[in-house]
Amino acid sequence: MTREVIATGETVELAFANACKELGVETTDAEFEILEMPTKKTFGLFGGSPAKVRAYLEENNPAQEAAEYLKKILTQMGVPDVEIEIKEEEAGAALTLSGEDIGFIIGHRGETLDALQYLSSLVANHVEESYYRITLDVGNYREKRKETLESLGKKMAMRAVKTGRNSSLEPMNPYERRIIHTAVQAVEGAKSWSEGEDLARHVVIGPEGGERNPRRDNRRPGGRDSRRGYDRGGYDRDRRGSRPSHSSNFRTETAPRPEGPKSDDPTAPIYGKIEVKK
Repeated sequence: MTREVIATGETVELAFANACKELGVETTDAEFEILEMPTKKTFGLFGGSPAKVRAYLEENNPAQEAAEYLKKILTQMGVPDVEIEIKEEEAGAALTLSGEDIGFIIGHRGETLDALQYLSSLVANHVEESYYRITLDVGNYREKRKETLESLGKKMAMRAVKTGRNSSLEPMNPYERRIIHTAVQAVEGAKSWSEGEDLARHVVIGPEGGERNPRRDNRRPGGRDSRRGYDRGGYDRDRRGSRPSHSSNFRTETAPRPEGPKSDDPTAPIYGKIEVKK
């Protein structure tokens, strides 16, 4: 993107300085083009004209830089004809991808899309000094995923109230955890908090008063279960028909968590703030 100003002055230097003043930059930061050279007055009294220059400043647009980077990456992934729509937002931009057979860009539960969004954010933040948020979407996936998570959060919250037990969801990024927390707040008698670190951080949903009648581990050390190598609340229980699926969105806890409720940063992007190395 180019910003430009045309200004005049008694000399080319003064005209350029006037133009830079209007641009709000120093003369060392802008380029200029001479449109008219100054002419002197006849006998110092008649005619004459000032110098006229066009001063311009090339500005990098973070969203455009991110879009161009994405096109290069997607071409390498075998998608050379993808279209990228840029919509400027407060403190960032939303990039929507469209084209034929690009559903695979989303990946398992949005993992590939999140990774591309993270890389695009890195590129955008090399342009701006302040944090610039990039959101990437394909086929309205983000909205559909939000609706799915809201439904899951409410369902697990009602289950927690009914059974009096805690349930842990799969690890999620901060954006998705916030969706779950908001959904749980709509269910009376339920609460949610986050546990774990980094990529293992996940939401736990339970009754407001804490677990009721939590299960106890009555197996004795060295007993039959110990000899078989079963661990507490793990494979032994699964053999009796309740082994959780790896594709499940939640796993039921067998003991109350000692950690109190936590809230996720409401302003954090998917992977947290990206610090630009200088």
